[in-house]
Amino acid sequence: MQLNKRPTIIFTSIAALLLSLTSCANPYNSKGLEGSLAADPNLKDNPVTFGASTQKTTQNPTLAKLPADFPDKSLIYPNAQLQEVKPDTQGEQTIWTTADASNLVQSFYQKAFTTNGWQIVSQPTNDNAGNLIARRNNLQVTLSINSPTDTSAQTSSPSPTVAPETTQKGTKFIIDYSRNDVSSQPTATPSTPTQDNLSSASVFNDLNKAPAQLRPYIEDLAALGVLTPDKAASKSNQFDPSKIISRRLYLRWLLAANNQMYANDPGKQIRLASPDAQPAYPDIPRSDRDFPVIQGLAEAGLIPSPLSGDSTAVLFKPDAPLTRENLILWKVPLDTRRTLPSASLEAVKQSWGFEDTSRINPKALRAVLADYQNGDQSNIRRVFGYTTLLQPQKPVTRAEVAAALWYFGSQGEGVSAKDALLLKNQKSPSPTPEASPSNSVTQ
Repeated sequence: MQLNKRPTIIFTSIAALLLSLTSCANPYNSKGLEGSLAADPNLKDNPVTFGASTQKTTQNPTLAKLPADFPDKSLIYPNAQLQEVKPDTQGEQTIWTTADASNLVQSFYQKAFTTNGWQIVSQPTNDNAGNLIARRNNLQVTLSINSPTDTSAQTSSPSPTVAPETTQKGTKFIIDYSRNDVSSQPTATPSTPTQDNLSSASVFNDLNKAPAQLRPYIEDLAALGVLTPDKAASKSNQFDPSKIISRRLYLRWLLAANNQMYANDPGKQIRLASPDAQPAYPDIPRSDRDFPVIQGLAEAGLIPSPLSGDSTAVLFKPDAPLTRENLILWKVPLDTRRTLPSASLEAVKQSWGFEDTSRINPKALRAVLADYQNGDQSNIRRVFGYTTLLQPQKPVTRAEVAAALWYFGSQGEGVSAKDALLLKNQKSPSPTPEASPSNSVTQ
């Protein structure tokens, strides 16, 4: 029986081998076998890897490269990444993102412009409308931030048209820069010696409403880039010389004027406060757009605050009208650069002859007396002319503030906006003779 089974086993093995060879030769059977062992085609676009993420893994596109003609490396926000560069008709538009909040970004650029020789010629309004614009020589830089406009439907133009936004992940902002062709700029007015810059004076179209004696002061400061409009873009060409000025806007212009006058003397410039500084006033939090300015002046001891030991100056009241006595109190220390003299009601009355001396706040008496000692360069004489009434609580107009900020200094040693313009434009002086405000205003 054992011998009879061996041929059967051999036959069965041969049959199996033949069947295998037949299946290899048969294309239909081979495809079936191959298909049974092939990978599932549905996994081609949706791979599943055990122990790995099911998300599609695509490498991040390379970040945009900073243009070679980017105006100033100090304008690169330290925590930002450059996402895109778009060409403009006159320059380029760089789009950035950062994990930081928008108010930190704005504070950084306000400080960067001020400390690196830029002139801030326009800032967002109180409702955050508009852009932060700065100029240096023939270069203009525009920072656009925290706009609600959708970025997907915008196209590039000379000004930022891709609206930045603040998201839960951080802030998206735009730095747009362009170079102004000198030959294409509007001609400067006779009272402003500027030919190489786009003068703010050429933008304001209502200076004829200002008092004739104060108009030259406004023109010089506008040309210097101090009198930035505090309005929406549609009315940015209006200066409103007779409009009452707020305390916040006065300090913004005060700091800008001082730093422009002493652009070549860092020791006399006012530093903006750090965006993370402890607020001196509860009504000027870090999120306030003028926090770096107001906090900086408080830290410098130029305005009364708890930092200077004044326990009564609890609130700053930024949007309250600026009064005459505060105009003098905050400006004169930047004229004298020294401790103000002791003053009494009698001393002020004898020097100025004001019939309403008793109505002057005791804090302002020393500044009013020091201003008298400044002779023809007194702020009171330059702004208000001859008067026997100071009217210390009377609100101040924008034109009057411009007259006060036109000159810094005392005892014949100081600098005017005209001096600063001449120094700034000494490489290309205006060929047109100019009328000096000191010749056209009766002191």
